[in-house]
Amino acid sequence: MKTTPKIRAFHSPVWSEPIIMEMGRKGERGILPPRTEEEIRSVVGEARSYIPEKMRRKEAPNLPEIAQPQVLRHFLHLSQMCLGMETNIDAEGTATMKYSPKVNEALARMPEMTEIHPFQAEETVQGILEIIYKLDLFLREISGLDRFTFQPPGGSMATYTNACILRAYHSERGEGAQRDEVITTLFSHPCNAATSATAGFKVITLMPGDDGYPDFEALKAALSERTAGLMITNPEDTGIYNPRIKEFTDAVHEVGGLCFYDQANANGILGITRAREAGFDACHFNLHKTFSSPHGSFGPGCAAYGVREHLAKYLPKPLVTYDGKMYRLDHDRPDSIGKVREFHGFVPAVLRAYAWIMSLGAEGLVEVARTSVLNNNYLTKRIEDIKGTVRYYAPGRYRLEQTRWSWEKLTQDTGVGTLDIQRRMVDYGLQSFFMSHHPWVVPEPFTPEFCESYSIDDMEYWSAVLKRISEEAYSDPELVKSAPHRAPIHMVKYEDLDNPDKWAMTWRAYLKKGGKSICE
Repeated sequence: MKTTPKIRAFHSPVWSEPIIMEMGRKGERGILPPRTEEEIRSVVGEARSYIPEKMRRKEAPNLPEIAQPQVLRHFLHLSQMCLGMETNIDAEGTATMKYSPKVNEALARMPEMTEIHPFQAEETVQGILEIIYKLDLFLREISGLDRFTFQPPGGSMATYTNACILRAYHSERGEGAQRDEVITTLFSHPCNAATSATAGFKVITLMPGDDGYPDFEALKAALSERTAGLMITNPEDTGIYNPRIKEFTDAVHEVGGLCFYDQANANGILGITRAREAGFDACHFNLHKTFSSPHGSFGPGCAAYGVREHLAKYLPKPLVTYDGKMYRLDHDRPDSIGKVREFHGFVPAVLRAYAWIMSLGAEGLVEVARTSVLNNNYLTKRIEDIKGTVRYYAPGRYRLEQTRWSWEKLTQDTGVGTLDIQRRMVDYGLQSFFMSHHPWVVPEPFTPEFCESYSIDDMEYWSAVLKRISEEAYSDPELVKSAPHRAPIHMVKYEDLDNPDKWAMTWRAYLKKGGKSICE
C-alpha cells in the first residue's frame, strides 16, 4: 500500500576541523614501522641503497606527526559533514549510479589484490590475469565485439583511445591526411567531440531534428571522403535512444568511415542491444559506472574499450593472452598505438566488474536493464506532476534509464533556478542532482538516473523532496535561493573557481596566498 513519504530534515554536524597539516606535534607518532631483521638486512642490504643517489631526499618530508586516534577522529569528523553513499539517496546521473555490492569491495581489498605489483612475474599473478582475460570474454558477449582493453582510466580516455585508433587505421590505408573529420551529435558526451579535436580532427556536430532524435538527413549531408568516423552516445544523456542507429552506422561505412559507440549510458540496454548488431566498429563501457565500482566523482575509474577484429592490432599494449596453460602479457604488438595509462589500468575495477557479472549472469544483466528503464519511467510519472518542471525533445516518447528535465518554467515563475534547488536538496538529506554538461542546451537542467539500485520508497522520497522545494519556490523563493541552511558549507562562490589567484591546490599554497587557519 502506497504511503506518503515523510520528509526528513538533514542537520549536518559541523566541526571547525583543522587541516591535518596543522595537527599533531613534533615527535608524536602514529605508527612505527618495524626495523628490518638483521638476517634479511645482511642479505639484501639497506632499502635506501636501492634508491639512486640523485633521487634521495636531502631532508625528511614535512608531514604532520600525529597519533592514530587523532587521525581517526579527524577523518570521522570530515565524514560526518558529508552526505555519503551509505547515508542518503544518490541519484546523480548521468554517472549511472549503480548497485555496488559490498562483497565486491571486500574482494578488491583482499591482500591478494592489493599487494600484487604490476611488474611481478607472470607466473605469480595468474589469478588476476585470468580475471582480466575472462572479463574481456564477458564483454565480447555483451557487446558482440572481438577484443577489449582495460587500460583507459575513464570514458574520456576511452574516446581519446578511439580517436587515436581512428587515425592509425586511416593512416595505414594511406588516408590519414584526407580523413580529418569526426561526426558526433549535440547530446553525445562532450568528450566525444573534445577528444577528437585533441587528436587533431575537425568535429561536426549534428543537431536534433524536429522529433528530438539526431537528424539523419544532416548526417548524410555531412558525410564525405573526409569522414574519419562517427562517435556517438546512444541513449544520449537526454535518455532518448536513437532507433535508426543502424542506418547511421551503415551510412558512415558507405563512405569509408568507422563508427564508435559511447556506452557510458548502458544500464538500460544491457543484454538487450549490442554494439555489433548496431553496426559499430568500437565501443566503450565505464566499469566504474555500469559494472559495480563506486561512483567516480573523479575517483579511480576504468573504461573497457573494445573493437572488432580488424582494429584489434591497434589496441594499447599489453593484452592478456592464454595459451591453454598460462595467462601471459602480450607486448609484441608492433601496430599498437602504445600505452594510454601506466601498467594495466585500474585493476580493482576490473575485479569488481568480473564479480558483478558473475553474480548476475546473463538473465541478471537483462533484469538490470528492465529495472533501470522501469525505475526511470516510474520516477517520470512523479516528476511530471511537479509544478515548474518541463521535459523537452521527443514528446510522448519513453526515455530509457535517465531523463533530462528542465526547471525553466519554475525559473520564469519564481526566479529560482536549478542551482538553487540543487543546494536546497542537501537540507533534506539528498546529495545534489546532476544537471547537465555545459553548455546548457536544455535550460535549467537536471538529469536524475535511478537505474536498478533504488526502491519505490527511494523514488517516492526523492520526488517528494523536489515537490516540497517547488512549493517553497512558489511561496518563499528566497528560502530556496539562500540554501543550504543546514549544511556545513554554505553557498560556494563559483566566480572564484575561474580565478587562478584564488586557487590553492595544496595547504602550503593556500598559506602563501594569505590563507589563514580554520581553528584560530
